[in-house]
Amino acid sequence: MTATRGRGRPRDPETDASILSAALELFVERGVEGTSIEQVAKRAGVGKLTVYRRWSSKEELLAQAIEQWVSSEVTPSAADVYALPPQAIVERVLPAAAEMAASPGFRALVARIMGSAVSHPALMEIYWKHYVLPRRELAAAMLRRAQQDGMVAADADLDVLIDMMAGAVTYRVLQPDPPDATEMLRYLTAVYRQAGLCPPAADG
Repeated sequence: MTATRGRGRPRDPETDASILSAALELFVERGVEGTSIEQVAKRAGVGKLTVYRRWSSKEELLAQAIEQWVSSEVTPSAADVYALPPQAIVERVLPAAAEMAASPGFRALVARIMGSAVSHPALMEIYWKHYVLPRRELAAAMLRRAQQDGMVAADADLDVLIDMMAGAVTYRVLQPDPPDATEMLRYLTAVYRQAGLCPPAADG
């Protein structure tokens, strides 16, 4: 028998996963306007009350569904960022990041998120807080380390550098003819090199 946690209800991880998967599918297919708690519950094969017991709003549910999907992306831990040189971290995470960025699912997800930024600010606020800001903090830590190592100018505006890196990837992903994983890896390497997180390309 599943143990009851906290203030009462047991949480079934499989049920949570089914709900989050259904929410993400509907969001990518139909956007925020075309997604409802009722539809999520039906696709996940659970009752509407089961969803409401876990998430108080559609925006919270969609934000967590997005966060769970993108959390499969290989990102450096805070410990790695402070212990390893930026080049080592970039070499470790870039291939997986390129695979994800080149996937049709990621492209569709980014397009939906961008399209919801103005019409559903609550969703973007939750997504920004739980996904974007933690990754910006890791990127800033890497750039500060790169400054200490002399790879990035001491007076560089790190917020601007991070915006440039993130914006470059988003722009490339949303092009009508997006790159495949091989080209995305080349492009990401070039972006990180311009930011000072990769060494210059070898001549010849």
